[in-house]
Amino acid sequence: MTERELLYIKTIVEEKSISKAAQKLFLTQPSLSKCVQKIETSLGTTLFKRTNTGLIPTFAGQRYYQVATEILKMYNDFEIEISDINNLKKGRITIGCTIYLATHILPVILPIFKRECPNIELFVVEKNSTELEKDLSAGKVDFALMHTSPVYKISNMSNIDFHPLFKDPFLLVTKKDHPLKRYAVKIENSDYPKIDITLFANEPFILVKREQRIRQVSELILQKANINPNIVLTTKSFEIARRLACQGIGVTFVPLQYSQIFPGTYEPAYYSIDEKYSPYWTMCIAVQKDAYISKAAKLFIRMVSERFGSKILDL
Repeated sequence: MTERELLYIKTIVEEKSISKAAQKLFLTQPSLSKCVQKIETSLGTTLFKRTNTGLIPTFAGQRYYQVATEILKMYNDFEIEISDINNLKKGRITIGCTIYLATHILPVILPIFKRECPNIELFVVEKNSTELEKDLSAGKVDFALMHTSPVYKISNMSNIDFHPLFKDPFLLVTKKDHPLKRYAVKIENSDYPKIDITLFANEPFILVKREQRIRQVSELILQKANINPNIVLTTKSFEIARRLACQGIGVTFVPLQYSQIFPGTYEPAYYSIDEKYSPYWTMCIAVQKDAYISKAAKLFIRMVSERFGSKILDL
């Protein structure tokens, strides 16, 4: 099995189509089909079967895919090690990051990093935290900048280490003249008054989609407050939820860090929430256990932890 053959079969399994895989690999469909036939003849077994939903691997094909993924990952790690040996004269880092966290962090860190390592290629994969965990577990990114919830469990992601940087509190967001604001209490040394979340049990809520970590933390807050929310709108964007809350469509939750990303004409009222409801998430750097971490990746991680963390990570 050559590196090229491993990549061909891996791509076909992931694309579920020889034609799509050929496009991705910059090959013609006939040449890729011929290569697959040659591999199957050499192995003496069929690797794929056709279905209405596309090509799916046979048992042998699935095992080939698993082995190909592992070998290609080892090869990639070896390339990274060679880059280190060459004192970072060449190399690349693939960073996983949530979209809004990238907005907050990358403009601060990337200019500094590029001055230190001008020849290192950077690829940024922007997905939500749930998707990033899957990519990191599969070795598709070198490390991820993401968030975990207060009750986060990693039973199905046991090959990932999470290194916390800081806790970011969630705020309740309402329109400025909300009638319940009279129950808010000013807190010493706090920018926002505190309000009892249970007062909003009968209010309409605007929440982000279920697969997003903000939604998971929001549901935890509501569950601890024994609130079965009347959800009037679901959106993928916390900023849309925030702006609609400004207009009185409903109330929502937003992380403090994210509330500072889009200053402008939409000015809501923000309220802090009692700690007993666990109203926060934790920004962290996630890495695959026992994976090789290049010098360049370690430097990037150190820069992030120095600028945004309460402690310096030394991986």
